[in-house]
Amino acid sequence: MTDRPLLLVEDTQSLQLVYEAVLRSAGHDVVSAADASSGLAAFKKLQPPVVLLDLMLPDRDGLDLMRDFLAICPDTQVIVITANGSINKAVAAMRAGAHDFLVKPFDEQRFLSAIDNALSSKVRNGTDNRPGHDALEFADFIGDSQPMRRVYAKINSVARSMATVFITGESGTGKEICAQAVHDHSSRADGPFVPLNCGAIPSELLESEVFGHVMGSFPGAISDKPGAAAEAHGGTLFLDEICGLDLNLQTKLLRFLQTSTIQPVGATRSRKVNVRIICATNRDPLEEVRRGRFREDLYYRLHVVPIHMPPLRDRGSDVLAIADAALERFAAEEGRTFEALDPDVASLFRRLTWPGNVRQLLNVIRHVVVLNDGPVVTRDMLPFELHHELEHPETPPDLGERPRVTLDGLIGRTLAEVERMVIEETIATHGGSIPKAARVLDVSPSTLYRKIDSWKSDS
Repeated sequence: MTDRPLLLVEDTQSLQLVYEAVLRSAGHDVVSAADASSGLAAFKKLQPPVVLLDLMLPDRDGLDLMRDFLAICPDTQVIVITANGSINKAVAAMRAGAHDFLVKPFDEQRFLSAIDNALSSKVRNGTDNRPGHDALEFADFIGDSQPMRRVYAKINSVARSMATVFITGESGTGKEICAQAVHDHSSRADGPFVPLNCGAIPSELLESEVFGHVMGSFPGAISDKPGAAAEAHGGTLFLDEICGLDLNLQTKLLRFLQTSTIQPVGATRSRKVNVRIICATNRDPLEEVRRGRFREDLYYRLHVVPIHMPPLRDRGSDVLAIADAALERFAAEEGRTFEALDPDVASLFRRLTWPGNVRQLLNVIRHVVVLNDGPVVTRDMLPFELHHELEHPETPPDLGERPRVTLDGLIGRTLAEVERMVIEETIATHGGSIPKAARVLDVSPSTLYRKIDSWKSDS
């Protein structure tokens, strides 16, 4: 509880009365406002620790009002409320600084849990609200490159929230480590962290693995199984390779996210669980939505706070820091005397594209340490296939003849022609890598692939 009242901004009188009754029965003091202007006045007067804010207000957009709240008092925990058809507004609010969101209709337990989590986060922030995070505080990460500093800052920002985190990145970039770091820096750090690889479990068993089953519900169910969602109660459920879920299970996962209720396979009753969801994929989730393999409503429900794990080739000298740390650890484990990389090996590591990312680098160092002894890692100790990666750079897509882009060359052209020239030049500048060009242009790689396909069909 807090000595300052909560602020409720809700224009529907019946809902305002219901919310007030629930909050007061749970011991919370609450002040209500029916529109943005009175809500802003009450906020300035009360400086409430938590605000419950309906995004659809009669006199002003709720998202703009939230920005005013946070400008006045940045550490206020704002819980936004929105209708089911406006989840995209809730997502925008989370990215603008909201602590959590509720989608109507929601039950009393979900409502009070959101309040309790916001208040807990407020208390936590009061003692540990540092503006930045040094890389060393994320003990399982190694590297201090600018892309990783952005990841650390994002983890530090989102960890204290209850918002769903959606981690993307190529295979081997450390998505599970990122999920673990979010959990470890959250108010749920004392609770369980339960990882589940959706892509490694047969589809017919996934429902049981996620939601559990009761004995005798299907052949082989010789005892009750709680399932990952129940095991993660009070903590974090990490769903890796989320795009591997079949559509039927996606529907059940969406229902779970909306109600916080699970029903094990074969059970006649459902039960409530309190978990935070973190998910990850090495695919382009929007492309999966476009192809009908991933539900759009589930995507927007999960894709609240995105974190992109950079590939190793974009992390500069991090590759050497990771290699040195791995060499020290593996040498100690295997009883070897390795101490350093030969300068030629270090130069090679910096030039390689590392398609398997950090996982591939660790495997290379492990290979060297197991089969050789030090004190220096030389080029002849490296796996044979590693030498050939420099000889096979990524092949650029066939874009045909394209003129060099200059400002003079853009004048007099249509907007579509200018867009194509800029995209093609960016792809060429980055060695034909569409993912790299997409990051520079701040679009999804699937967007560039679609445009290239359309140009080919038009020619």
